[in-house]
Amino acid sequence: DKTVTPLLYEERIPDLSTNDKAIDAWFDRITDKLSDKQRTDLKRKFSQKGQIYQTEGRIELIAHDISDHFQNFKRQGLKGQLACDSKASAIQYKKLLDKIGKVTSVVAMSAPDTREGHDTVDGESSDAVQNWWKANIVDAGYGQDEKAYTKHIISEFSKDEGPDLMIVVDKLLTGFDEPKNTVLYIDKPLKQHNLIQAIARVNRLHQKKQFGYLIDYRGILKELDATIADYQDLAERTQAGFDIEDLKGLYSRMDTEYKKLPGLFSDLWTIFDGVKNKQDGPALRQVLSPKIDTIDGQLTDTNLKMREDFYDALTVFANCMKVALQSATYFEDKSFDVIDPNTSLDKRSLYKKTLKFMSELRKQVREDAEETVDYDEYAENIRTMLDKHIGGVEIQESKGAYLVGNMGKTAMPEDMSDDEARNKKDAITGRITKMIDQDLADDPYAQEYFSNLLKQAIDKTKEMFDAPVKQYLLFADFEEQVKERKVEGIPIDRFSELDPKVKRHVQAYYGLFLKHLASGNTLTEDECFNSAILIDEIVTGAVAEFSINPQEIENQIKRKLLPVLFKTIGMDKAKVVIADVVQITRLGVAGHH
Repeated sequence: DKTVTPLLYEERIPDLSTNDKAIDAWFDRITDKLSDKQRTDLKRKFSQKGQIYQTEGRIELIAHDISDHFQNFKRQGLKGQLACDSKASAIQYKKLLDKIGKVTSVVAMSAPDTREGHDTVDGESSDAVQNWWKANIVDAGYGQDEKAYTKHIISEFSKDEGPDLMIVVDKLLTGFDEPKNTVLYIDKPLKQHNLIQAIARVNRLHQKKQFGYLIDYRGILKELDATIADYQDLAERTQAGFDIEDLKGLYSRMDTEYKKLPGLFSDLWTIFDGVKNKQDGPALRQVLSPKIDTIDGQLTDTNLKMREDFYDALTVFANCMKVALQSATYFEDKSFDVIDPNTSLDKRSLYKKTLKFMSELRKQVREDAEETVDYDEYAENIRTMLDKHIGGVEIQESKGAYLVGNMGKTAMPEDMSDDEARNKKDAITGRITKMIDQDLADDPYAQEYFSNLLKQAIDKTKEMFDAPVKQYLLFADFEEQVKERKVEGIPIDRFSELDPKVKRHVQAYYGLFLKHLASGNTLTEDECFNSAILIDEIVTGAVAEFSINPQEIENQIKRKLLPVLFKTIGMDKAKVVIADVVQITRLGVAGHH
């Protein structure tokens, strides 16, 4: 519609050479004195930290590829972004791009700070990150004013003579628009809302742009296809076009998410209500560290529940902080400028300091409980070992560009390669699973029916392992069945004359009779249909009459339905059907009323 630029997606996966024997031998050697639990923990952390993605050989290979790929855009005066998964990688990319010398770049990231899921500062080489931050921000005239630095690099990026690329980690994938921004190089996992928001950075109109480009070094095609399909489904239901604002009703809004921080901050500290001095680290640690006592003759850790509650509260708080740091609105919200009287810090600084402190506390407590091994002891050796034994070979030859607007739609099977068919089948499987879990929650019979069919379809594809196109066709057909709710035993034609909003609800109620009267069903098709219509009328009336009192809605449904259903299916069956009707109503199946 000429309001945004079409997007092209291209996958450029780096080929790496790995010395698997050397890596396995190193792990066996280094973990020889660890317990099984600690050995498992070290391998889990090694996997979670994505160390292979951060190896020097891989990043150097991609840096050369970006430097060459961007030349045509550079000549046109256009800009690009490189999205990384860690501050250490961003700094490494910056150094390598500068060394290669074909493109100029600037790094946008938040101040170094302990994050959820990591046991070192930023989960990275903390010295390298801290040193870079000090040299380029603190000692460069910005001091600790992160907002001033961010404002400056955005301003420079928008200038024709400014940097070609902006390297981003946890900031500026969202919250700012630059029409010249044309290429997004992706070297981090992106999902759903964040993925849509990120790709929208390069779809703004500009006279020199025919397309916006997504260059993927991480293999996010499956996630992109599923996300676009979700978006297109939303667009169809709202009769809207490709407007990012439409997603506000589907995904949690960033400005809503970060406003949860004060409550989550309070929840976290509630765990330590019994500690008078909240600055007393050892006292806080004592609340959580193992305390073994004998209860009913069994040795029991009486602090285990407290420790688990702490882990959960910290996880939720830290995840919310991650979302907040991606939102420009969070940094502009004046309510977070308020100074805390106990610490003399504004709320943003207080939350960051608390997260760092609590993450360190969790690390200590996990070691007290022998739940983990200190990753810091191995981190540098792991980095050195991987840099030595993993090298970048070449970027895989691209299979061509995909028009993002066509993703999520059915392609002609005869045009598909085996790999494309497998990717499409995997994407469809993800969408079907989501539809069954979420979209069919208001139709228990259809949900159970399609769950069983999905298991059968997955088993069937195992027999077609050498025929990926046939697998794709099987799942493409299955997806259409789920979308249209074509359930065996449901007389679809009977519902065709109903208002579309009513049809879905009546079909769900009809399915309840098939679900609960499967054996010995004495009701005819007409009786099931008429009863389903009656249930919908009763639910409609209850919602209309008691719209502000959910409990009374449920009471009214039970009062009206019980005598009617008792006559046709008996007391026991009536109760279970009514329970499902109430649950469906809670899920919003009566939302049209």
